Amino acid sequence: MNQHFSFIILTYNEEVHLPRLLASLDGLNAATYILDSGSDDNTLSIAAAAGAHVASNAFINHPKQWHHALTTFSITTPWVICLDADQVITPELYTKLSAFKSEDFAGINGIYFNRKNFFKGRWIKHGGYYPFYLLKMFRHEVGYSDLNENMDHRFIVPGKTLIWKDGIILEENLKENKISFWIAKHNMYSDLVAVEEVERLAKTRNQTLQARFWGSPDERTAYLKQLWWKLPRYTRPMLYFIYRIIFKLGILDGRTGIIFHFMQGFWFRLVVDIKIDELLKKEKNASRTGQ
Repeated sequence: MNQHFSFIILTYNEEVHLPRLLASLDGLNAATYILDSGSDDNTLSIAAAAGAHVASNAFINHPKQWHHALTTFSITTPWVICLDADQVITPELYTKLSAFKSEDFAGINGIYFNRKNFFKGRWIKHGGYYPFYLLKMFRHEVGYSDLNENMDHRFIVPGKTLIWKDGIILEENLKENKISFWIAKHNMYSDLVAVEEVERLAKTRNQTLQARFWGSPDERTAYLKQLWWKLPRYTRPMLYFIYRIIFKLGILDGRTGIIFHFMQGFWFRLVVDIKIDELLKKEKNASRTGQ
């Protein structure tokens, strides 16, 4: 059994994805821990057949689900790798992990992987979507889930990190090939983001990470989010869409890619802005009536 790292995977009705992910991990001989949130398909039987340690927890949001996984599983390795069920590791990353030894990374607490994201079978190469670095591997009981986020789940580690630019994971949610699934999913996400932004306006929710443009990939994201929150609602979705399509060359992703950039970069964020105003109006009416 691998003495250096273990895998943690979150699942919910992932029978179409989980076999693909587990196949990409085969041969690394690492313990696999799966936290499920109520699957009613074959996910649990697939996990059991693979010899994974399985537990269940009701889903609230991704940051809280990851927090539960990191704090309840009895992990014995010094490092963990946290993957979504719709991701797979590439042969290049597999080679890096095969050679990984904890003692070779003294003083390093986290490693960023590079992600290739797919939508309806097409790699979204432009629009700011590649390269895209995610902190996926870190020292157990050093890294943790950022609970100050409602929807954008990320892990945080103090100390030094590395970026494996050629350590690539592929992410393709096959269920999103049906656009009604994508819309329903992002409609739910928009509820979470709208609540989060209203709380930030009220200064009842803060960023965990230090916002630094020249910092780690996540610190840069924190910096850019601060800029985003200062932009006027209803204007910022269009500005962001133009930025992705024109300045980040999203137009080169073709028709499928342009649809993705429109839906994810404009439509989703416009819905968030509408819901923010609905929440603010509700709060204002409640204060007027004394409720």
